[in-house]
Amino acid sequence: MSKRKKLYKKKGNIIKDLSQKILKILNQSPSKGCNYKQISSKLALTDANARNQIVQKLEALKAQQKIEEVERGKFKIISNNKYFIGTIDATANGNAYFICDDLEHDIYIPARNLNKALNKDTVKIYLYNRRNSKKQEGDVIEIIKRFKTEFVGVLQLNRNFGFVIPDDSKMYADIFIPQKKLKGAEDGVKVLVEITDWPEKSKNPFGKIKEILGMPGDHNTEIHSILLEYGLPYKFPENVEEEAAKIPLEITKNEISKRRDMRKDLTLTIDPKDAKDFDDALSFKVLENGNYEIGIHIADVSHYVQENTILEEEAYNRATSVYLVDRVVPMLPEVLSNGVCSLRPNEEKLTFSAIFEINEKAQIINQWFGKTVTYSDKRFAYEEAQEIIETKSNSISSKISITGEAYKVENEIVSAILTLDKLAKKLRKKRLQQGAITFDRVEVKFILDEQAEPLGVYFKESKDANKLIEEFMLLANKKVAEYVGVKKGVPTNNTFIYRVHDEPNLDKLEALQTIVSKFGYKNKIDTKDKKSTSTSLNELLKDVHGTGEANLIETLAIRSMSKAEYTTHNIGHYGLAFDYYSHFTSPIRRYPDVMTHRLLQYYLEGGKSPKATIYEEKCKHSSEMEYLASKAERDSIKYMQVKYMEKHKDQEFEGVISGVTEWGIYVEIIENKCEGMCRIREIKDDYYIYDEKQYALVGQSTKNIYQLGDHVLIKVKHTDLERKHLDFTLLEKINK
Repeated sequence: MSKRKKLYKKKGNIIKDLSQKILKILNQSPSKGCNYKQISSKLALTDANARNQIVQKLEALKAQQKIEEVERGKFKIISNNKYFIGTIDATANGNAYFICDDLEHDIYIPARNLNKALNKDTVKIYLYNRRNSKKQEGDVIEIIKRFKTEFVGVLQLNRNFGFVIPDDSKMYADIFIPQKKLKGAEDGVKVLVEITDWPEKSKNPFGKIKEILGMPGDHNTEIHSILLEYGLPYKFPENVEEEAAKIPLEITKNEISKRRDMRKDLTLTIDPKDAKDFDDALSFKVLENGNYEIGIHIADVSHYVQENTILEEEAYNRATSVYLVDRVVPMLPEVLSNGVCSLRPNEEKLTFSAIFEINEKAQIINQWFGKTVTYSDKRFAYEEAQEIIETKSNSISSKISITGEAYKVENEIVSAILTLDKLAKKLRKKRLQQGAITFDRVEVKFILDEQAEPLGVYFKESKDANKLIEEFMLLANKKVAEYVGVKKGVPTNNTFIYRVHDEPNLDKLEALQTIVSKFGYKNKIDTKDKKSTSTSLNELLKDVHGTGEANLIETLAIRSMSKAEYTTHNIGHYGLAFDYYSHFTSPIRRYPDVMTHRLLQYYLEGGKSPKATIYEEKCKHSSEMEYLASKAERDSIKYMQVKYMEKHKDQEFEGVISGVTEWGIYVEIIENKCEGMCRIREIKDDYYIYDEKQYALVGQSTKNIYQLGDHVLIKVKHTDLERKHLDFTLLEKINK
């Protein structure tokens, strides 16, 4: 083909789509407008014929009332109801969906229409119908706010520049790094990169390396990468550590005089064996009338972390501690979180307390909230308290003792723990009767050596000792919220920090019902009866507990629930069946609890309700940071699971099919909860296709079915630490 014919063909194609391209350009600057010369320049069409075509199209679009001539020769898009603001949900294949509360359905955005928008960016789109179709698509016309500009990835170095290949599968563009912004990084290292610019005619953003993390696959490199991928810090700035070091550790007589002195009351903590920060303690006293005085004492973080300080700013920015497999990344510097604020045994501490008079029926007779000073007499691990509850004796065996040595517990403490356990069980029973849902999930834990190499896997279950602490923390959180939020049965509308949980999604509940029926379970959902729904869910969770499919069904049940979040707008907590609920009990590791303490003290001193706006903004930030922390925590578990399975490549494992997709099946190994994929193209005994209705792969010749919940035998084929992914070889189906 001659050069002239090629040029003619190219022009022909451009002219054919000219109206759409003009609208796209005008959409990108809806308030400014353009003339034909500017449009010609943006389309790179400079010959007279093309310019004439543009002028004609502009007149035609004007006649169709799609654009208007705002001044001679200058055109602007006519605003209508086709513009929406929302967020981008990118997919791994480069396309995306637009999510907006004003639209009934998510809108498909093809890759060509993203216009440099990235996952979770806030954008403005133009909505239109696909050609010859009623289906709608979107065109990003403005990026209002980037969700993030920093990414973790591996550097591929060339002679005078480099590209960072992001770890994030939803980041569709590699990041170009000019030589002067490489920061001395070598080829193949993992780095943190910041996008600095994205030139209009470049398909790649430009960036600079902010931090060199290390070699891919190295343990600390990967853990730091997980944190930085979600914008979570892994160390404190020097000025924050310096500020924390200045905090006075001594509790003065003057400070004690301002507080209720409870140092002589029997007080104890019950926490995980490896805990270093102790947020909460329980005090116990038998009153003369036979009732019990039980104090829930919480570290008074707000006394040490004052507003408008560096410590406050850092705590707010982090908003939460992050619990990874091999470490805790605290919200507060260690001198606070593990030191002055931590309710360690045999130390006086400043606390904020909720104190209740409770009778034998676990009814609340009186309550008091305020600042206290306490002294913890004894620290227990959950296992130690559990042994007391189970044996009703004062002997702790060497097997479960924190110190590794057997010892005796004072009879007074044994009596307190047994009474607290009895009352906790009554409180729990009441909650369940009122419609609370119990997700007593098994947690996957790893036995690690000194180099954080996984030696084994074990499951941590919630027992009576865990539930004892849980019930009294729930009681304090509930009563604090009620104290501020309601007076004599009438809402006060006082600004406060609530932890809310909306009702479940009905479509998801119905989908759950369909899936569990395949396992032979029933889950009767009555959408009009909240209590009946929660009772049914509790029965289901009880029935599946301890089975091979328990983790799968529990996960699906949780996904059918709405997500809990922080807000000043109270709607109650569906999962707990509480009308009022706050977070008061963990200020060392949660910023919303710090706000709750401040507001509660403010109201105790007679303050009038402040404006909610600033608190709502802080609630939203805290919810977002909690979400990111939970993602990082899950990624660290996946990473450690892959690392563990590297050493078990030749072993065969029994697993449960936990997911079915058009590209294969996900299998969860029963004995360690590690999940991997068996790819459809590698199942050799037949040609399989995905049946969406059955949640199954169906063999075309044999009619073999692999569906959700089936038990199969697998072997590890490939482990990928960087992608945190396992590939399995499917050996056979196990008929149960």
